[in-house]
Amino acid sequence: QTDVHLNAVTLLEELQRRYPGQWDSSVLRTLQRRMRLWRAQFLQTWATFVQAPVFGEIWFHRKDHKPFVQRVQCWLGRNGVGKTTLLATLMGHTTLKSGSIIYRGQRIEHLPVHARSQLGIGYVPQTRDIFSSLNVEENLLVAQRKGPWSLTRVYDLFPRLKERRENMGNQLSGGEQQMLSIARALMTNPDILLLDEPMEGLAPVIVEMLLTVLRKLIAEEALTVILVEQSMKLALGVTHEVMVLNRGMIAHQGLSEDLLANSELLAQLVIAH
Repeated sequence: QTDVHLNAVTLLEELQRRYPGQWDSSVLRTLQRRMRLWRAQFLQTWATFVQAPVFGEIWFHRKDHKPFVQRVQCWLGRNGVGKTTLLATLMGHTTLKSGSIIYRGQRIEHLPVHARSQLGIGYVPQTRDIFSSLNVEENLLVAQRKGPWSLTRVYDLFPRLKERRENMGNQLSGGEQQMLSIARALMTNPDILLLDEPMEGLAPVIVEMLLTVLRKLIAEEALTVILVEQSMKLALGVTHEVMVLNRGMIAHQGLSEDLLANSELLAQLVIAH
C-alpha cells in the first residue's frame, strides 16, 4: 500500500523535475486525483485477493519422516495453482488465515520475514527484488550474516558478479540480476533455500550456468533446496523429490526420477489439469 502511494508521489515529482514550468496547478490536481483513484482501485482489488482462500491443507515431508537434509525438492503445477503463493507464505509475505508452519519443530507462522530469515530460511523471489540504488557488492553485504558464505565464496561461485561488483543493481542484465538474487540469499547463510522460478526468461547459456551452480550447491553444501520451476523436465532432472500442486492441494508427491520416467502421469498431473 505504501509503495503504491510513494510511487504516485515520486512520479509527480519526477515529471515536475524533468519538465519544469510545464505543469500548472490544475494539471497537477488532475494527476493527483487520478493517482488517488488508481491507488483506491488497487487497494480494493488487493483487499479482495488477500481474503480469498488459496490453499486447503498442505503437508509435505519425506516419506520416512526424516528431515530434508541435503535434499532438493521441486514443486510443479500449471500457472495459478499456488506455487509462488506457497513459497511467499512460508517466507511470511502473505497472511496465513489458519493452520501452522513448523520449521525445525518450531511454529513460525507468527514470525516476521526477517525472523524467519534469521532462522535459516533463504528466499529467491521470482521478481528478484534487487536494490537498484545499491551496487552489486552492497546488495550482497546488506544481507550478510555469519556463516560459511562470504563475499569471497559468492564471487567464486559467480565470477561475473565480481567483475560487476561496482555496477548498480539497475545496470545488470536479467541473468546477472538472477545471479545476484541467488548470491544475496546465500549471504544470509540459510539451511533451506526457496527458489521461485530462477530460470524464467533467461537465455539458454545462463540457464545452463545456473543449473551448474544448483548442482554444485546440491553436491557440496549441507543445504536443502525447494525449487519452483515451469520447465518440468529441467526441474525433475536436478531434484530428488517432487510435489505437484493442483487447486491448492497436493496432487502428487514422490521421487523426481520416477515422475520423469512416467511421461503419461506427468502429462496428467501437470498438463491435463
